[in-house]
Amino acid sequence: MAKPAVYILDPYHTEALSLLESTPWIDTIPWDDSRKANWHQDAHGILVRSETKVTAEDFAQAQHLCVVVKQGVGVDNIDLAAARAAGVAVHNTPGLNSESVAEFTLALALSLSRRVSETDRVLRSGGRVVRSQTLGLSVFGKTVGIVGMGNIGKISARKWVAACEARIIGYDPVAPADVWDRDGIPHTRAATLDELLTKVDVVLLHLPLLESTRGLIGERELGLMKESTILINAARGGIVDEKALLQALKERKIWGAAMDAMEIEPPTREAYGGFFELNNVIITPHIGASTVDNQVNSGLAAAKTLLAVLAGKADVPGKLV
Repeated sequence: MAKPAVYILDPYHTEALSLLESTPWIDTIPWDDSRKANWHQDAHGILVRSETKVTAEDFAQAQHLCVVVKQGVGVDNIDLAAARAAGVAVHNTPGLNSESVAEFTLALALSLSRRVSETDRVLRSGGRVVRSQTLGLSVFGKTVGIVGMGNIGKISARKWVAACEARIIGYDPVAPADVWDRDGIPHTRAATLDELLTKVDVVLLHLPLLESTRGLIGERELGLMKESTILINAARGGIVDEKALLQALKERKIWGAAMDAMEIEPPTREAYGGFFELNNVIITPHIGASTVDNQVNSGLAAAKTLLAVLAGKADVPGKLV
C-alpha cells in the first residue's frame, strides 16, 4: 500500500522538513522537488505558508487531499468554502507568530519615527546627511491605536506599554467586551474606528483580510489621522487602500507608513515605484514573522499538526474547517 504523500509547497525551516522526512509512514515531497508541480495527483496533505494560494480549482483536482496546514494564522490564501465542500480539513498555527509580529511593529515604528532607514539610505547613496533633516518623532508616552484585538494585537499592546509607556486604545467590532481585561492589558476601547483614528499617534493594524476589512483604511480614514500619525500594517495587503495611502504620503497628510503587507507580494519597484520614491514610507516583504526562533517553532507546529491529522487523531489544534 502506498504511503500518504505530503507536499511542502512553500519553503519551511529545515527542522520541520527533517521531522517529516524522518517519519517513515509518509512520503515527503519538499518545495524544491520537481514532483511538486504534480501535487494534485496524489497529495494527501499539503503544507503552505502565505505564498501559495489554494483555490477551489485546486480542491476540485486534488481527489486524495485530506488536509491543508498553513504555517501562521492568516488563511486568506486558502478557499475555505471550497475546502469545506470538498471535505478537506484546514488548520493553522495560531499564537506562534504573535511575539515576532508584535516585536516587528516596534522595529518599524522606531525606524520610521526616528528616520533610521531614511538616513541610512542617504549615506549609502553617497549623499550628505543634514542634521536638521534628521529630526524625528519620539514614540515614548504616545497613544497607540490597535485595530484588531486578537492575540497579536494583545501582545503588541503589552510590548508598547512595557517599552514605551504607551497609552493604548483598542478597536475590534467582534471581540468580546472584556477580551483584554482578562489579561490585564491597560487600555481604553474605542466604540468606532473613527474615534480611534482621531485620537492616536500610532496606528497598528492587526486584523485578518475579510470582505468587511478590505479597504478599511482609505482616503477618508487617512484624513481623520493627525499629520504626525504613523501607520503600520503588519497584517494583510488589501486592508489599506494603497492608492489613497500613496497620495496621503505624497501630500504629507500623515508622518509616514510602514507596510509589511501589500496587495502585490513580494512588492517590487515595478508595482510600487511611487512608494519607493518617498522617504516617509518603509516597505518590507511580509517578514514580520521571520525570526529563526519563530520559523523553527511554527514550522514544527505545522508539521506536527499535519501528521496528527493524517494519523487520525482527534481535537488537533488550529482546526478551521
